[in-house]
Amino acid sequence: MDYTLTTSGGDEKKKALAGAWESLAPLLRDEKTNLAIALIAVLVNSATNLLAPIVIAHVIDTAIATHNFVEVLRESALLGVVYVAGLIAGYLQTIRMGTVGRGVLFKLRNALFTKLSELPIAFFNQNKAGDLISRINNDTDKLNQFFAQALMQFIGSFFVILGAGVLLLVLNWHLGLGALLPAAGVLIITQFLSPWVKRKSRDGLQSLGSLSAEVQESIANFKVIVAFDRLDYFRQKFDQANVRNYKASVGAGIASNLFTPLYTVAANIAQIVVLGYGVLLISNGSLTVGLLIGYLLYVTSFYNPLRQLASVWSSLQLALASLDRIQEVLGLESNLPILPVTSTDSKHAHTLLSFDDVSFAYPEGKNVLHDVSFELAQGKTYALVGPTGGGKTTTASLMARLFDPVSGTIELNGKDIRTYTPEERAKHIGFILQEPFLFSGTIRDNISYGNPELVAMNDDELRAVLKEKNLVQLIERFNDGLDTNVVAAGEGISLGQKQLIAFMRAVLRAPALLILDEATANIDTVTEQLLEEILEQLPRTTTKVIIAHRLNTIQSADSIFFVNGGTVTEAGSMEHAVEMLLSGTHAS
Repeated sequence: MDYTLTTSGGDEKKKALAGAWESLAPLLRDEKTNLAIALIAVLVNSATNLLAPIVIAHVIDTAIATHNFVEVLRESALLGVVYVAGLIAGYLQTIRMGTVGRGVLFKLRNALFTKLSELPIAFFNQNKAGDLISRINNDTDKLNQFFAQALMQFIGSFFVILGAGVLLLVLNWHLGLGALLPAAGVLIITQFLSPWVKRKSRDGLQSLGSLSAEVQESIANFKVIVAFDRLDYFRQKFDQANVRNYKASVGAGIASNLFTPLYTVAANIAQIVVLGYGVLLISNGSLTVGLLIGYLLYVTSFYNPLRQLASVWSSLQLALASLDRIQEVLGLESNLPILPVTSTDSKHAHTLLSFDDVSFAYPEGKNVLHDVSFELAQGKTYALVGPTGGGKTTTASLMARLFDPVSGTIELNGKDIRTYTPEERAKHIGFILQEPFLFSGTIRDNISYGNPELVAMNDDELRAVLKEKNLVQLIERFNDGLDTNVVAAGEGISLGQKQLIAFMRAVLRAPALLILDEATANIDTVTEQLLEEILEQLPRTTTKVIIAHRLNTIQSADSIFFVNGGTVTEAGSMEHAVEMLLSGTHAS
């Protein structure tokens, strides 16, 4: 299955406001109370903005025209109350929507990380970590900013624009048409340009994700870069990614800020029309001075939020572009589903694990295995040998169900391995990887990871188990024993020590199947002999699969399989396995 996330283009379809709301609404289901309070505050704030010009026009035409200064003071006090109410409503709106934004951010990041934890290894092989980090951090933050700052501003601006537009037409519809005509023109332009703005915003986000991926890759491989003196190469790659991000960011910035000057020009034209036509109406007695001033204030009330709406609309397009990138991840499903258990009898019920006509290929790659069949008996030791790239690690990964075959069936204890839950599978199968991964914490944390029984033990109980498993000698190799700190995925300890910790973690689970993929490649001969003694103390029912290039590692194997050219062939004796390795064939 191809898990490659989109890196260009995106949905070019125009999204109306209703469509945008349909995409964003599910994130707000748990924020109804905060949204209701914020909406009421927005309505109050909008009402105060619409009430003020009426009050001012009334004062000019009545109190000031008649020199009634007591009435001026009374109306001024009323206006002060209106402005204070608007101030309180605005503050309440900001607090509540800030809470909503943080809630959405929290839920989105949790949902993204949970989804990532459910996806198979194939997904992470096909996508860069830096881009995934950018989606979790940057894209979710863009949505947080929209909800916290832009959403209610958008709604408030809409109500003010609607109210001011209605009042402009009610007070004098001829003058109102002249005031609103420039707005109609820029709204048509906005609707036409919105898909382009969203595309530019998406390009900016994707280029930022690529830049993050480049930084992450360089930092992760910094030792190799220095060792091979390739700082110039990685500087060049970073510079290229940085230039792409710069150009995309400039394009997104131009697109996002394009509407503001258009709306400013429209507002200026509307004020000139109102002022010119209004003076004409005053001269023939059809309009009062106070009403003209109030009318100009309503034009300002109409176009100021319209300019803000232009900025908010750009923020909406950026939020939608971010939401697209987030939904790309949230919409993915694992290609490793748990199948229902069937009651059909298996012809491999007597074996621990079996491959039956198994074929496998990586996405857009050649077949690694083709119609492979073999069985692993309980309590036996098997070795997988073959040239580099022959498919040994892939075969072992299929045993542990890190991938599913393209065709064929893999059975564990006579049941299709796809019917096991991840917890059941991990309990039955231990896998010591060629490049072991450790978690930040202590050695105790790492060896008990995913093992509830060990987690519940105190230090004395855990040490007793380690002694029983003959693992105390390995713990003593670390200065602080179980309390030795492991940081940054194992940095600060050697690769050999990492493998020792991964070895202990697997052995303590006492799995039915233990897979060792070059598990002793970075360990000295004396320690390797100690590990072999520890493996001998595993339950007699434990089946071991060993992948190794060193022949002494597989001398004790009960059976040897040669893996190459898409086939898995039983090699028979050690001598025959050596011959097959030297000849590079898979003849029996």
